[in-house]
Amino acid sequence: MSRVLLLALLAALLLFPTAARAGAAGVVVSQIYGGGGNAGATFRNDFVELFNGGSAPADVSGWTVQYATAAGTTWQTTALSGTIAAGRYYLVQLASNSDVGAALPPADATGTSNLGGTSGKIALVRGSAAITCGASAGSCSTEPLVEDLVGYGSASDFEGAGSAAGLSNTSAALRANDGCTDTGDNATDFSSGTPAPRNSASSAHACAGGASPGPSGSVNVDLDVASVLSVSLDRPSLSFGTFTFGDRPAPLPERVTVSSNDAAGYSLVVARTAFAPTDLPLALSATAPAGGALGGGLSGGVLVPIPIIPATGLTVGTKAAPSAAGGDVWATSIGFSSSLPLVATGRYTATVTFTALTR
Repeated sequence: MSRVLLLALLAALLLFPTAARAGAAGVVVSQIYGGGGNAGATFRNDFVELFNGGSAPADVSGWTVQYATAAGTTWQTTALSGTIAAGRYYLVQLASNSDVGAALPPADATGTSNLGGTSGKIALVRGSAAITCGASAGSCSTEPLVEDLVGYGSASDFEGAGSAAGLSNTSAALRANDGCTDTGDNATDFSSGTPAPRNSASSAHACAGGASPGPSGSVNVDLDVASVLSVSLDRPSLSFGTFTFGDRPAPLPERVTVSSNDAAGYSLVVARTAFAPTDLPLALSATAPAGGALGGGLSGGVLVPIPIIPATGLTVGTKAAPSAAGGDVWATSIGFSSSLPLVATGRYTATVTFTALTR
């Protein structure tokens, strides 16, 4: 590179310092009005309008719009929240000097900053802390959280070669192409015009170069969801082994899983057939799943006799809500409520049935 070219490049950098251009989020300051409530004002409040010219929604939660006077480095902050959809606007309502002018459209955020009616600086910052730059042109370019900067009127800092035009009680700084133009030069990107605040409910504006919607077709889709109420056991059979008169076999576990999509919930009951040729004192204890309530005196791990069909079944428990994903597991144990009586030698069998009922 020649010495003359190098000197020319350095001179250009000194005359036109690099500024804080809009960041990757695609959100820019698209309109500024500082005459709110002044004599002859168009609108009652100052405002800053933001625009998302990107192709994806931008979450501005935790961001701030900040204001400093034309020569100042003390910035006032206004917190933002929510998301700006692609091609949509976001209205930040600020201070009012008096009850003069029309009311703004419903604001998406509100603050108390009183903007300079002719000159000042606005920064869109991806954070809540007040910045401290702005004393000279390009000074805010080193602030990594500055998403966009607009100096207007006689502002000391701005993007590019110069500030946007000064404001008045009846004019605003308007970014060209409804917010889409961003060359990094406030003087080029903004012009003075009639204030026209837009909020998140305003019509979307697609920037040139974005994907154009193609032809489309629609299809209606429907699905009927059937009622679900089922019971499953982890063991198909239980065998206590061999015992004799006076023994009391230890209870055996049986996990009962109930699946239900009924909003009102369900009840789980148990009943059995009698042992043959002589009945034995079969009983049950249980532990309820989350959200379930034990019934039939089963609390505390007590073994309660299981009724013999056709008697009414024993209520193991109830739940007043649908079952959890994968079903509710009722951890039961089947045993004997007392020692075995003196009965004839042989094999004794019975069938225990768990039934889920809608409530």
